[in-house]
Amino acid sequence: MTRILMVEDNEINRDVLGRRLVRRGYEVEYAVDGPSGVAAAASVRPDLILMDIGLGEMCGCEATRRIKANGETAHIPVIALTASAFETDRQNALNAGCIDFDTKPVDLPRLLEKIEKALAARNAA
Repeated sequence: MTRILMVEDNEINRDVLGRRLVRRGYEVEYAVDGPSGVAAAASVRPDLILMDIGLGEMCGCEATRRIKANGETAHIPVIALTASAFETDRQNALNAGCIDFDTKPVDLPRLLEKIEKALAARNAA
């Protein structure tokens, strides 16, 4: 089963999106902030990470940079999720190491397509 780590500080967002992903056959693990997301990436070793960009003490971009700097987690694809749809936010996420970017509220079919594309690319590598 494909394991997704969702790094999201909003409990409602975690619950709603998490349940939707589980119904589609994914196993979902959760982290509530940047530091716990970095730690969970190393301990859980997910197939993919959904990273909220607007986190508290450590933003999602910094958490992604730390995940990508660790040789044991650098290969994990990260998709940024944010309520901000500005091009600068997208560029910042991509520059931090995210492979894709999506906005909230989540359009589930679009996000699922991005998840499957990222997983296919990872498996082909």
